[in-house]
Amino acid sequence: QVEVVESGGGSVQSGGSLKISCTYSTAAYFSMGWFRESPGKEREGIAGIELKGTSFYAESARGRFTISRDNAKKMLYLQMDDLTPDDTATYFCAAWPGSAALFRSPSAAAEYGVVGQGTQVTVSS
Repeated sequence: QVEVVESGGGSVQSGGSLKISCTYSTAAYFSMGWFRESPGKEREGIAGIELKGTSFYAESARGRFTISRDNAKKMLYLQMDDLTPDDTATYFCAAWPGSAALFRSPSAAAEYGVVGQGTQVTVSS
């Protein structure tokens, strides 16, 4: 049974930084990524990363967020800098087979892989 569990969410002021983490039980050959969802909005793909580290970002995350993984520790990370209230959301970790570019389609990634329960990130102005 594949499992992914997020941690590290919390509250931060606008302009601040936060690093969220995800531990996973699946084999390291999976691509992984982060999605986020806020009330009234569709789930949005933020970033994806392949086994050897090739990463992809949504325009909303490019230049501010950094995705990384430690295959030996089976950990996935998302470093978020220069946060704004628009970044307030529940952030989900996911793992799926195939290209990390699939992060752009959260529904497809969820269909073929697994998604965690989420961790809340709140950015105040």
